[in-house]
Amino acid sequence: MKLSILMPVYNEEERLAEALKQALAVDYPCDIELVVVNDGSADATAEILNGWDDPRLRPIHHERNAGKGAAIKTAVASATGDYMVILDADLEYDPQDIPRLLVPVLDGKAKIVYGNRSFGGHSAFSFWYVMGNKGVTLFANVLYNSYIGDLETCFKLMPLELYRSLGIKSKGFGMEAEVTGKLLRRKLRPYEVPISYHARTREEGKKITAMDGVEALLILTRERFRPRPKKK
Repeated sequence: MKLSILMPVYNEEERLAEALKQALAVDYPCDIELVVVNDGSADATAEILNGWDDPRLRPIHHERNAGKGAAIKTAVASATGDYMVILDADLEYDPQDIPRLLVPVLDGKAKIVYGNRSFGGHSAFSFWYVMGNKGVTLFANVLYNSYIGDLETCFKLMPLELYRSLGIKSKGFGMEAEVTGKLLRRKLRPYEVPISYHARTREEGKKITAMDGVEALLILTRERFRPRPKKK
């Protein structure tokens, strides 16, 4: 088994080197590749990536910023693994948790695994951020008659070909809702495992906003009621 770790990056020169170091230092239970897409960064992101020496690292560069979803689309098209998981470069997620996501897969218990954030202690930067995340997740559970704990988690591990078959079109943060909506529409329920999380603040570069939450609700509704293709 080979795991493709997909990392979208936009203007993360302050954290990128540490993010790469942490991701490549993990003792994974399988072969991995780290596909990093520089999404049109205007800082030193490109120089950091091009100067990194590790055969597992595969840097790709967008000429212009196109959004997280677009960066993941590029990474997915280039990936060569059997499974994939997304790891942001902002150090909010700990790559040491990725082997934990792999356990149910390697044990034959699941094919789709989500990392569930508890938001305890100092793991979230604001009350409204946590409530927004829980609200979107609750909305999805009611809409799809499911029970998942963390829809917006970055850690969504699944077969690479399954992700490709979803045909994700969202270019920004809405991709998280679109992925989950399409999985739930197919009656595919993710297995969840607890993970650690440390959200950064606005001052530290947190990019997601309340409008992204509104977009997530619209995407979930669209996917739930989208007409099914007619059988030939």
